[in-house]
Amino acid sequence: MCQLSTEGTHYGCGHYVITRSIAKRDCNSKYCMHSRLHMENCPHCPHCNRYLGPDYEQRITKETRAYCAECEYWYNGPGSKPRRPS
Repeated sequence: MCQLSTEGTHYGCGHYVITRSIAKRDCNSKYCMHSRLHMENCPHCPHCNRYLGPDYEQRITKETRAYCAECEYWYNGPGSKPRRPS
């Protein structure tokens, strides 16, 4: 699996949200769709790795106590409203 070096924001909920990709570490596998060695018309493609591995480096460029957009919805937004019992 290829991996990225990224910059991003660390939120109070614990999530890290990528704002910029800086570099890619190539895994040099012909079975990884992100690798430079992956063939253009690969016969194995239904079984090739489609996802990047975990970031090999995460640079935090901003740290905030606020929730990220996803958590804000569930903890302070419409997703946090009590539901009527069935």
